[in-house]
Amino acid sequence: MALCGDHKDREVRIHESLEELSTDLADYIAELSEASVKERGVFSIALSGGSLISLMGKLCEAPYNKTVDWAKWYIFWADERVVAKSHADSNYKLAKDNLLSKVPIVPSHVHSINDSVSAEEAADEYKFVIRQLVKSRIVSVSDVSDSPKFDLILLGMGSDGHVASLFPDHSVLEEKDEWVAFITDSPKPPPERITFTLPVINSASNVAIVVTGENKAETVHLAIDDIGPDCPLLPARLVQPRKGKLTWFLDNNAASKLDNYQFSE
Repeated sequence: MALCGDHKDREVRIHESLEELSTDLADYIAELSEASVKERGVFSIALSGGSLISLMGKLCEAPYNKTVDWAKWYIFWADERVVAKSHADSNYKLAKDNLLSKVPIVPSHVHSINDSVSAEEAADEYKFVIRQLVKSRIVSVSDVSDSPKFDLILLGMGSDGHVASLFPDHSVLEEKDEWVAFITDSPKPPPERITFTLPVINSASNVAIVVTGENKAETVHLAIDDIGPDCPLLPARLVQPRKGKLTWFLDNNAASKLDNYQFSE
């Protein structure tokens, strides 16, 4: 693994293979879980969809399946498609089938959206659920805003630079007050989704963005490197935790267009 452009509050980890990335990601999550449980007694983690879930797969294997304190995990989704939980497009289904069903998570600690209501209602209900868990301190509260402060938010990134369901040039990027927003016009199907807003993402203690593949190398370059005033305003570039730490997990291919990057052991 190589470190590239390590800042005080941002770290870029570049991996020679998907196997190495997956192991490093599992170590990272397990260490944050242990630290959070030690400090707060719980670990609040928000997931996304896509290839991220398969890259988390090592958590289902030894030693993590035995050493992680799964009973203390509280699971959320940074974004979700407004479809039935059994639908192939559901981020909940993806996580359940490939991760949550393989480790001893407490079922009542898994907080997915209500899949039987509209996108707007689902966002409102999800916000209410999170607010109750903030009141009970399962989820911390930011000390610089009234936003929830998740211990870890895990994100992927699309080739257009979107994270969660925050798409380029979409009005939801301007949302300052709501914790959870809904959209009905996603440029990627399905069109109806709920998503954490930037204030919530940027209030987390830790945010990880996991990106692989040469087809995303140019977007990674635009999201990470200092491009100057002409840089397109990619949603991924707007992920800047106010008091937390941002960590990028990249494979060699995704990192191949970063400025001044040469892989070294």
